[in-house]
Amino acid sequence: MNDQSTNTEGSLRGKFALVTGSSRGIGRGIALKLAEKGATIAINYLKDEAAAKDTLARVKELGAEGMIVQADVSKPKELTDMLNRVNDDFGALDIFINNALGDLLGFMVPPLQVSLEQWDEAFHVQSRAFLVAVQHLSSYMRNNGRIVAISYWPGSHLGGFLPYFAMGTNKAALEAMCRYFAVALAPKGITVNALCPGITDDSIVNSLPKEATEAMLSWLKQGWNPMGRPGTPADIGAAVASLCNEDAGWITGQTIVADGGASLMCPEVPLDFQRP
Repeated sequence: MNDQSTNTEGSLRGKFALVTGSSRGIGRGIALKLAEKGATIAINYLKDEAAAKDTLARVKELGAEGMIVQADVSKPKELTDMLNRVNDDFGALDIFINNALGDLLGFMVPPLQVSLEQWDEAFHVQSRAFLVAVQHLSSYMRNNGRIVAISYWPGSHLGGFLPYFAMGTNKAALEAMCRYFAVALAPKGITVNALCPGITDDSIVNSLPKEATEAMLSWLKQGWNPMGRPGTPADIGAAVASLCNEDAGWITGQTIVADGGASLMCPEVPLDFQRP
């Protein structure tokens, strides 16, 4: 099935994309949406090859082509080797989505208890990996390319979710790096943006203890998300794809929140005063 005439005019036809951490969850949603738009997809995974192959099968069902590639993005050599392989196999790279989380649950520790080893682990898989990747691919990403870093607005801007400290501080660094990279890469027409999903079902949220997952999802459904539901990987994929579209070439260096309006709600005011 190679006819992509039904894929929103194939707006990414002829583009080559790498999505890190895309065997499952939000990364998979992004990979599938880019494929739906016509892009050729490299699906990065760390351990779950079966899940990566399943994502690739879904990509092909959409009429797109792709490959799977194993790499630990926290290790610079593995990361750069992966970038080289994807560029060599595809012959070009137009889109890079920095999504891999690493072992989030392993460094979910409040700031006064987090160890240097745990903070370093978050640093290696987040801001350091992004630095290594963008520096490396900047020499061969084609003009008018797209780079999107997946962040989390409450983690990078707020401070109440204490166990998110190591990840949140690194997400804040990612967002700042996007602004600097946006200026550095502007001469090539390459845009660099951060996209912040809200709480998303069928994602890392579902890896939390069952009670925590249910509490977070039901909290949004009560009205703390104006849309009355959590996000889905497809929602986030659509937001990322919009930034990768040719028409988005004038949007760069921005942190964009895609959370169904959850960040608009005020914790100081009773919910009954905020709902329509």
